[in-house]
Amino acid sequence: MISTEAKKQIAGGSQIRKMFEEGKRLAGIYGAENVYDFSLGNPDQEPPREIIENLREDAASDAKGLHSYMANAGYPEAREAVARYESQRSGQAIEASGVVMTVGAAGALAIILRSLCDQGDEVIIIAPYFTEYTHYIRLAGAVPVRVDCRANFQPDLAAIEAAITPRTKAIIVNSPNNPSGVVYSATTYEALHVLLSKQAQTIYVISDEPYREIAYDGVEVPAVMRYIPNAIVAYSWSKSYALPGERIGYACVAKQTEDYQDLCQALVLYNRTLGFVNAPALWQRVVTRSLDLPISVENYQRRRDMMLEIFADCGLACQKPDGAFYLFPKVPNGLSEEAFVAKCAEHRILLVGASGFGKPGYVRLSYAVPEDMIKRSADAFKAVMADLK
Repeated sequence: MISTEAKKQIAGGSQIRKMFEEGKRLAGIYGAENVYDFSLGNPDQEPPREIIENLREDAASDAKGLHSYMANAGYPEAREAVARYESQRSGQAIEASGVVMTVGAAGALAIILRSLCDQGDEVIIIAPYFTEYTHYIRLAGAVPVRVDCRANFQPDLAAIEAAITPRTKAIIVNSPNNPSGVVYSATTYEALHVLLSKQAQTIYVISDEPYREIAYDGVEVPAVMRYIPNAIVAYSWSKSYALPGERIGYACVAKQTEDYQDLCQALVLYNRTLGFVNAPALWQRVVTRSLDLPISVENYQRRRDMMLEIFADCGLACQKPDGAFYLFPKVPNGLSEEAFVAKCAEHRILLVGASGFGKPGYVRLSYAVPEDMIKRSADAFKAVMADLK
């Protein structure tokens, strides 16, 4: 028999995946063109041309050993390239020893949390947050501590301070944020640094950054390590280069970080012993030859604006996101999110309730979808809102 904990987590399941599966079921009944599935944050752009060209070149190479094991932390040249890139971005001293190539940002978060946390330590997560954070934290033996945000979805520093205890080991920040799309400001990070510098123990800031290149309207995404000495970055090329299925990213720590040497060694240890072993060899070579490619966000921004116009026309309240590719509207008319999700499903609109993101009373939609689907969904949204009057 499987573990009690596994049974419990299976019973809860993933609302995102459930809605994704429901979308496939409804498409089989009504036709895909009559289902409006905004449930899954799966980039629908194609990778940059340079990435595909590098992939073809590496895959066709006759060089020996290209598919062999390398050091668990990754290829030296990949780690050096990332260190140079992150040093330039953050203004901090980052060496190759502080970079571990990982199986996406999820793999980076897993090894960071396991490296930092003892059993019973606490990790603060700021609602709304990515649904899997609670699982990553518990699997590291720690306890997730939910802290609410301010009305504009920026972190609430007073609430964070009130949540800190002697067992607090880390805070996870995610900007641009999944699911709200908000970008945390440099002022917020400066204030967070002041707050953490007053604490009796070291509290690390884990910055989950898969959406950092996807920002709109000239909004700048601050480099967390520029403002917070004990920051650790988890990054993935899943969203920026539209490579979510390739699972390639890294964990990065600057030399200024407390317990730097031991932390670097721990990250490598857990990259191996948690079962990742190493990041995919082929993709380490491909992406680190293309670190400074321009990222086009025009399609996402246009879709964001199309969706916001539809919401405005039908009366659905939503803060304009600064980045990522999600909308996070408030559930209307005092309904429960479950009732609103069900009402939308009646009109074959699939979205995700925000309880799993730690923020009941909201829903999340991904606009990483075809524009013609967005246009076709307008009447369905109007019908939903008409039903609620």
